[in-house]
Amino acid sequence: MVTEFARVQLGVRMDKNLVKVLKGLAEFNDETLGELLEKIVLHSFDPVPGDEGESCASPHSRRALEVIDTLRTMYDVPADPHASRGFPRDTADGGD
Repeated sequence: MVTEFARVQLGVRMDKNLVKVLKGLAEFNDETLGELLEKIVLHSFDPVPGDEGESCASPHSRRALEVIDTLRTMYDVPADPHASRGFPRDTADGGD
């Protein structure tokens, strides 16, 4: 089975410091931001066997995780993976 592969442009809003971390990581990995996001999303769909719904596979090497930690500290991004629950919601008009 061959699946058609076509990238689309999308507009999303994210915390600016988190975007800085993602851009830094993409540069470290020598890939585009879109490629990094594809990899992260695809891995987030892959559960850890026996821990389904609680954990997912990580696409990052140990070295990349060290870089992520450095970038999060540099740009003041919380290490708590649930921190986004405290981020303000975007309004329907896209304003803050």
